[in-house]
Amino acid sequence: MSFFSNCPQDRCPGRLSGNPMNGLCDKVCIQVKKVFDACMRQAQEDNVNVTLQSVTPANPAYPLTFVSARNVTTTAQITSLQVDPLPDRPNCSRVQVSYSIPVEVLYVDANGVEGKGTASVTLSQDVILYVPAPSIMPYEVEAIVSVVSPEGTYVSGNTFNVTFCTTSIIKVVMTVELLIPSYGYATIPPCQEYTQEVCSGFFELPLFPDGDGNL
Repeated sequence: MSFFSNCPQDRCPGRLSGNPMNGLCDKVCIQVKKVFDACMRQAQEDNVNVTLQSVTPANPAYPLTFVSARNVTTTAQITSLQVDPLPDRPNCSRVQVSYSIPVEVLYVDANGVEGKGTASVTLSQDVILYVPAPSIMPYEVEAIVSVVSPEGTYVSGNTFNVTFCTTSIIKVVMTVELLIPSYGYATIPPCQEYTQEVCSGFFELPLFPDGDGNL
């Protein structure tokens, strides 16, 4: 069993059926990260030079042949941020942000040995976002990213010139105490163990063949 495996209980997450007011029992204060605004950008970044660090195995035979590259984490590190309120748009600001994305690059060296190394890609965005009014609790700007590279060419040493396909989500967030309606605590069902049931077909056979055995 699990929340979504044959669990009909009314205190499990899932789609509502019937009157959504049924079962509401209290208001709960939870600490969450509230998203005030967010936007997504998908783009192709051409001619990005990446220099590998921490190459494995060490001392590859040059030249190297690029295979692929992709991010190793979805949370980027903000390296610079500037927020300028827009006088003609209340609560909106121009957000200029640069962020660094760690990537892993796969390659094959001149001897046909597969290898990999890490690098960092820096991207920038200049966007308009809703920014909450000043308060004791500060807001933050976060960057959630996914980058993959379908092609790249060898430059020299451990450097490649790469084309990246990028998806970036910039968010204005704040950790808050939020009051929400609640159905009470969830009921945690027992786990449904995964088995291959290799004997299931054999165990389903009858002990003796059908009929009385007469020809």
